[in-house]
Amino acid sequence: MELKDIKAIIDLMKKNDLSVFEMEKDGFKLKLQKGAGEQTVFSPTLPPVVPMPLPIPGAAPAAPAAAAGSTGAGGAAESAAKSEPLRDIVSPMVGTFYRAGSPESPSFVELGKAVTEESVVCIIEAMKVMNEIKAEISGVIAEVVAENGKPVQFGQVLFRVR
Repeated sequence: MELKDIKAIIDLMKKNDLSVFEMEKDGFKLKLQKGAGEQTVFSPTLPPVVPMPLPIPGAAPAAPAAAAGSTGAGGAAESAAKSEPLRDIVSPMVGTFYRAGSPESPSFVELGKAVTEESVVCIIEAMKVMNEIKAEISGVIAEVVAENGKPVQFGQVLFRVR
């Protein structure tokens, strides 16, 4: 489906005062829904993304050093936290990534902030519509990968969560 087709559907929704539109064709599912702010939200339904654990540079040497030389409980806890695999929060669409709701507002999340499945972590602007992106996983923000105000692609890593 092309962008012009989606725009035409949005125009038809506005003209006919429709609040929800769903379509499925050849494995591609499209759902358009009017949001609380009277905006039409583009939300393609995609298969669930299973985050793959990524190797953490420097994590392997830290474990033997902690076992050999560290006797404090704090050192063991730090070592365990560093060796825990990071999970990715990825972009569900193509658009422009924003860490905050407006330039004057604080970021939705910062490094070290705990998030739940329902926590809004950013906004992606697509076709002049601001789409709130939820974490969909629980944990603590370990890394902000995407750059504020820059384009992102479908499936691109936005944040890493511990």
